[in-house]
Parts: sequence; C-alpha cells; structure tokens
Amino acid sequence: MCGIVGFVQHGGLLRDEATLVSSKMADTIVHRGPDDLDVWIDGTAGVALAHCRLAVIDLSATGRQPMVSQSGRYVITFNGEIYNHLEIRRRLEILYPGTVMWKGTSDTESLLAAIECFGLEDTLQQSVGMFAFGLWDRQEKTLYLARDRFGEKPLYFGWQNHVFIFSSELKAMACHPSFEGVVDRGALALYMRYGYIPAPWSIYEGVQKLIPGAYLALAVGHGSSCIGKIPEPSRYWSLPEVIKRGTERPFEGDNGEAVEALHELLRQAVASQVVADVPLGAFLSGGIDSSTIVAMMQAHSSQPVKTFTIGFGEAGYNEAVQAKKVADVLGTDHTELYVSPQDALNTIPRLPVLYDEPFADSSQIPTSLVAELARRHVTVALSGDGGDEVFGGYARYSWTRDLWTLLSPIPNSIRRIYQQTIAAVPSRWTSAGIMGKARMISDILNYQFQSVEQLYFLLVSHWRSPTSIVKHADERRTFLSDRSTWSEASELESRMMAIDTLTYLPDDILVKVDRASMAVSLETRAPFLDHRVVEFAWRLPLSVKIKARKGKWILRQVLHNHVPKKLVERPKRGFIVPIESWLRGPLREWAEALLDERQLRLDGFFQVGPIRERWAEHVGGRRQWDRCLWDVLMFQAWLQTNPRR
Repeated sequence: MCGIVGFVQHGGLLRDEATLVSSKMADTIVHRGPDDLDVWIDGTAGVALAHCRLAVIDLSATGRQPMVSQSGRYVITFNGEIYNHLEIRRRLEILYPGTVMWKGTSDTESLLAAIECFGLEDTLQQSVGMFAFGLWDRQEKTLYLARDRFGEKPLYFGWQNHVFIFSSELKAMACHPSFEGVVDRGALALYMRYGYIPAPWSIYEGVQKLIPGAYLALAVGHGSSCIGKIPEPSRYWSLPEVIKRGTERPFEGDNGEAVEALHELLRQAVASQVVADVPLGAFLSGGIDSSTIVAMMQAHSSQPVKTFTIGFGEAGYNEAVQAKKVADVLGTDHTELYVSPQDALNTIPRLPVLYDEPFADSSQIPTSLVAELARRHVTVALSGDGGDEVFGGYARYSWTRDLWTLLSPIPNSIRRIYQQTIAAVPSRWTSAGIMGKARMISDILNYQFQSVEQLYFLLVSHWRSPTSIVKHADERRTFLSDRSTWSEASELESRMMAIDTLTYLPDDILVKVDRASMAVSLETRAPFLDHRVVEFAWRLPLSVKIKARKGKWILRQVLHNHVPKKLVERPKRGFIVPIESWLRGPLREWAEALLDERQLRLDGFFQVGPIRERWAEHVGGRRQWDRCLWDVLMFQAWLQTNPRR
C-alpha cells in the first residue's frame, strides 16, 4: 500500500522545481508509504509523478516506483495490491513467450507488463485487487487514472489554476502552489445529509473523486485544448450490469449448494489475500463478517493467525468479550486492548487531519484505535468490510420495508395529523425505545415522499434539508438522488443493498478504514470485495441472504462450519462509541467551542439558529441529535486545520 501524487502542466516543467514540488506533495502522505519516496519527471511533456512506498510484495529495489515499463512507453505510480498478479504473469508467459524479461516479483511490474501486452482496459478487467494509479503513456501523451471496482483505494483529481493534479489524499494536492482550496458548498450540503461526501464530489471546488470501477484518459498531447476539461470516466466494471447478469443467469442449485459455492469462493479470496512478504493479521470484532474472514484465514494457515480487537468498559459498546470467545474457538494469536473513554477522546483532535476532508462517521474513533493496535504487530490486516452490503446485513433494510408498509397507505393530509400527535407527546418520554422510533417517524412525516426510494433517501439522511442549514448551497446530485439507479434490482432490499454498495460502502466504510489504517502505515484488505464473490452473491435469491428479517443467512451457514452457531448468533452492534453521552459529558467543552455562535457566523457556512437549537436540546437531554451535531463538529474541526477560501 502506498501514496501516489502527480500533476500535468501545459508548456512543460523545470525539472528541479517539479522535483521539489512533487517531493513535497508526496512527503505530506508519507504515512501511506514510509519505506521509500521517489519522483519521475518529464519536463518537456510537463508531467511529474511521485510515489511513497509501503513495501509489502517484493521488498527489494526492483519494486520501487514510479516504475517504467520494459519498453519505456509507460510510467506508473501505483497504490494497492493485484492479488492475482502471478496468474497474469503466467498468462503473459504463455501468450507472449520471451517477450517479458522480469526484473523482480512485484505486482506493479506485472501490471505494467500486462498493460503493454493486453492494453489498459483488458488488464483492469483481468485484475483482482484494490488499487488506484496514475499511468503516463509517453507515446500517446496521455495520462490515465484508474480505480478499483469498489473504491477501496482513494483517488482525487482536478484542475487547479490550469494545472491538473491527482493524489491519494487531498492534503497532497493542497501542497501544490496552484491549489485553490475553495469549499464547494454543494458538496458541503451533501456532507450534512450523509456525514460523508459521495463521489464524484469532494469538499473542494474543481476537485473530484474518481468513481470506483472506472478509468479516465487525459489527452495531454492536445495541448491547451485539454486545460480545464475533465474527461468522462470509462467504466470497466459496473454493479448495475452485474445485477442485470445475475438476474438473467441466477444460481440454479439449492441452498446447500449455494453455501458450498460461497464457502469455496471465500476460501479462494482469502487465500489470495494472505500473500505478503511482511507480517499479516486480521481485525476481529466477533461478528459474522470478521469471524468468517478469520475462520478462513485460520483454516488456510498452519500457524495461529494474529487477530486484534479493541474493548470498551462501557456496557453496550464492548465487543471484545465476544471476539475473545471466537478467537479461542478458532485458535488465533489474539491481542485485545481495553481503552478508556479518555483514550478514545484523545484521538478526536487528530481526526480532521487524518480524514483529510470532512467525515462524520463516529466509528472512525475505534477504527483508528484498532488500526494502531494492529500496526504494532503486523503490516497487513484483513477485515470483514463489505459483508453487510453484499449479503444484506443492515437492519435498516427491514426497517424501511416496515415503514413503507405502515405509512404508504396513509394520505399526506392524515400523515400530517399523525406527525402533530406524536410531536405533542411530552419530551420526557423520548428516551423510551418505542417513543424514540415514533419520534423518528414523526420527523420523517414532515417531508413528502411518494415512493419507497424517497423514504430510504430520508432514512439515511442526517440533516434532511441540508440546504436550509448550509448557506448559498445547491445540493449536488448523487447516485442516491438519481432514482434511475434503483431500477436494476427487483426486490426493495436488493435495491437498497445496491445503492449502499455504490455510495455508503466506498465513501464512508472504505474511507474510514483506509485513512485510519494508512495513518499508521497499515495495509488493509477486504476479501468480501473480491469481485467474483460479489458477482456470485448477485446471482443468489434474496431469500438466502435475508431470512425472517435477519440478514446474511448464507454467510452465517458458511461460518457455522467453523464456529458454533450459538457463539455468533447475536444482535448486530456495529463498531460504535457513545458519542451521544460524551457530547453531554467529557466532550461538551470541546463541542461548545466549535459550535460557538460568533465563530459559526464568522465562518459563514451555516445557518446558526437550527444548529444552536439542536445543541441545546441535546445537552439538555430533551432530544438525541448526536448524529447531526457530529456532522457540524467534524466540519468545524476540519475547517480549523485545512486550507480553504
């Protein structure tokens, strides 16, 4: 795993100046690759590439980047892993005998050779892995950017003052002298809705994220005609197409055969991802997803797998006990660390720098802590990310169906009466579980929705009218706001799973894990996101994923082959911390400073009244607004530490 940067400047570059700028950019993300840093400059073409390396495969100098292809035509700066690169090498040797003279054993060299022989798109389609890279074609004078199918690895790009810049993280782009750093208020409105900024947008005007499963080509050879223009990305893999093929060619075996087939696919995926020339382990929460991955790893290994868990002393938030039980059954070399609330709170000041753009998933805190713990022992860690989106694990899928069944027959006029009735219930009852749900329904009934898709859109929204909070903002459109993206799957739950895979997974879950792990130079891998596993899952009927309102049925059956059923069949908690109580207690002073009315008005991004009102209700215990308030707090903290205008 590594950090990549690069830029293109029309009219050429002075080598010394370009070397200095690109080195400085790479140095800001050296945490992503502390083992080496190098640059490559083509002054005449105006191209600069830089790379900071975390050596995982081929630790020798033959794996150094930026790397030039054998013919000299291509130069690449690459972040990620190609898990099947040895298979690609064998294919090259069979189809092009004697053509490639290997210098080392790195997957980057395999990728370059494949691009020379097969072309870029065919190589991307053959590659199994997680990656983001910049590829300079010296012959065609074209810069290519590419990203893996699910967005495991980040890639930002954009024009800034007539210079095209790309990087793994925004902080590297911000080091370029041409970087402008103007906050995109439309993207800020998206952030206030979701707690993250969905691709292709970023927090800055003129800077985008490359959408997963795509590549783009910037034809620098066209000279000044390309300046300021963003080419349309080309998709080499498409989830809607995968869903369509799965519908047309469904799995024809029975449930038992489906379990066996998934078991074998996961075994292969894990086997391909435990290859490394450095120490390797796994995160273990004791839940279905991480337990399945660790079980597969342990079955593949002759030595105890190193596993890691963070524990909290507060009731309702501690999964370490469950993880320890699973580790004991599987026989792993288990390390757990119990952290105090103060340990967790101490990570919060680092979050704005670590996450690089506003990000408000509070599970970022324990994720950072478990990454730090794992890095003391290993360089690579496998995770269970992707299991919920692929196999229907989120409770909100059933909750949305229930709400739609309850509310859709009610005319809008009657819904309004229902909302007013709930709102009149005394506020002291809001802590009761049933009244908490009723009040959420009451809030939703304030908004018009004519379809179940619109209802889901509201349910996943933090601030449900963000343009009324963000000044001078027109909310950007995304996959979630484009209803056409919902039509590929027939069942409601499947449509929600698909939209989460396109948005929540790459822009929240994978961002959270990537930034937390790479901040401590830890590479993470997610076997559930082997695209062959995902493609198989979309050939399965929904009934083997969700049974009796419980998700991941088929995954549970796979896990039961390794771990007793009674040990893992428990309610899903998630990786959470008690933000709602911390904001009333140890975080109150910190939060009050960030939500200072004068500062909010001076910054000029928010309507202050609604924010201060929710803050007062929350600290007074009248309502629970931690999710909405965390959005504002993380933006304000980011604003203090990042360039903007």
